Amino acid sequence: MIAEAFKFPEINSILRWQDLFTSFNKIALIAVLAAVIGSTIFILAGRKDAAVAPKGVRNLAETSVEFIENGIVMQTMGKDGMGWTPFLLSLFLFIYLCNVPGIIPFLQMPATARMAIPMFFALLVWVIYNGVGIKHQGIGGYLKSTLFPPGVPVFLYILVTPIEFISNILVRPFSLMVRLFANMLAGHILLVTFALLTQSLFTAETQKFLLKPMAVLPLFMLIFLTAFEVLVAFLQAYIFTILTAVYIGGSAHPEH
Repeated sequence: MIAEAFKFPEINSILRWQDLFTSFNKIALIAVLAAVIGSTIFILAGRKDAAVAPKGVRNLAETSVEFIENGIVMQTMGKDGMGWTPFLLSLFLFIYLCNVPGIIPFLQMPATARMAIPMFFALLVWVIYNGVGIKHQGIGGYLKSTLFPPGVPVFLYILVTPIEFISNILVRPFSLMVRLFANMLAGHILLVTFALLTQSLFTAETQKFLLKPMAVLPLFMLIFLTAFEVLVAFLQAYIFTILTAVYIGGSAHPEH
């Protein structure tokens, strides 16, 4: 039957991986590699000989710093936010390096397509921006600016305050987490789908030889989606980072 050639594997088999050793699977490997690669780039860039004649890794590191400073910090927090550059740079680089393996052969899985990493960073950001708000405004001032926005008629606070609480305290970390997780998971499933469809058509039995030329169609789609996922990997890291900067900046300077 033709349907047998297109049998899709159980969803669990493309999202869960056997442990490489106890409690350490492919997702953990990708996360470790992301941390190691990111750290190595800046360790090499910080060498004395690299500082004399910037090139190679040094240029990459400097470009990354300038991108975060000019494209994120200055756009959302201003000069007062420059001190957050190392954190935002680390956040962006780690998430990006966890996203990219979704298109790398043998790995072929973005670590952020599993809930643990997006959840961890969303909770981390939640703790930080709330902590920054309390530090700069005090608990009372922070709650007042967050739950009782200025310019709203007093009688509307009975409606506005619960909405602000749900939006700023509960929905923000949830939306950060789900946005990153869902986009990377959807891309992974699409790549798997078209890869399996291409393979099934190319390996069709002799009596189904007419199906083989049709394999070109899902192959082209697979190539397009692979290129598109390169962009998505960058965009999702950028969106997560710039929203983090917006939340921190808003907590530190609620008037903005």
